[in-house]
Amino acid sequence: MTTSAESVDPFVHPALFYADTPQYLAGTVPFVRAALAADEPVAVAVPGENLRLIQDELGADGAGVRFLDMREAGRNPGRIIPGVLRAFADVQPPGRRVHIIGEPVWAGRSPAEYPACAQHEALINAAFQGREVTILCPYDTARLDERALADAYATHPVVVPAGSATGRTSAAYDPEGVVARYNQPLPPGPGTGPDVLGVAFDEESLSAVRHRATDHGARLGLSGLALENLTLITAELTTNSVVHGGGTGELTVWSEDGYVLCEVRDGGRLTDPLAGRRPAARDQRGGRGLLLVNLVADLVRIHTGPWGTTIRCYLSR
Repeated sequence: MTTSAESVDPFVHPALFYADTPQYLAGTVPFVRAALAADEPVAVAVPGENLRLIQDELGADGAGVRFLDMREAGRNPGRIIPGVLRAFADVQPPGRRVHIIGEPVWAGRSPAEYPACAQHEALINAAFQGREVTILCPYDTARLDERALADAYATHPVVVPAGSATGRTSAAYDPEGVVARYNQPLPPGPGTGPDVLGVAFDEESLSAVRHRATDHGARLGLSGLALENLTLITAELTTNSVVHGGGTGELTVWSEDGYVLCEVRDGGRLTDPLAGRRPAARDQRGGRGLLLVNLVADLVRIHTGPWGTTIRCYLSR
């Protein structure tokens, strides 16, 4: 596969459109084999059913490939850049191009998940700008809706049409516009009720609020690691509000569609779109809160602006 973006930026980020299994394999397997032939590192992070297709086609050659089921590793789109893409790219020896197939958008993503997926695809471009990395993102034209396909043109500088081996520059490329377009108010929460914990907090009440959130999460059905993650999320988000969000905030915990949701609102504005998506440096002190939240939550949605910031986290029961 060739792309016209390779001479412009060392980072290459094409969208691969496919309509059926033969087109999928024709676009992905040669990509992997070319990386292996060049003795360059390659990873494949796609939904499990597609992962098995690629593995079967590669056969023994797949021994040199890092395989990840994106349904698990990328369940939360906010986790993919730090926990999948950079987790692989950052540990490779210098001087060799890194190759990754990443498929974060698939039919069946929920309405709550999709906006985070689109923002993720847009933010990849800023996260890897100037790096010797190629990330190929497959899109199923037979099963994805028109919005997802249109967004692929806006989040990828190059698009490979279904059945083609050559990429074309996308005239609709506008990753910053996609990030802004999906920075929309989140659907209304549940209001009040016996199964809803709603509480204001400040510096003095952080510990008490964390314990109340944990107790409420247990009543809503969380246990084990999921309950520990709720405690961590509550601690990190409420502390961030106190330190960076004006000193106070509001916490709400409730259940919805098989998830326990934890939402924190404050008066601060999140100005860095990549906040929480950069791996922490070994000597970094502080600044890990939103990263930790992205790594443990099943989904993180964010709405921010001059009026303040809302961060809503989902944990499966």
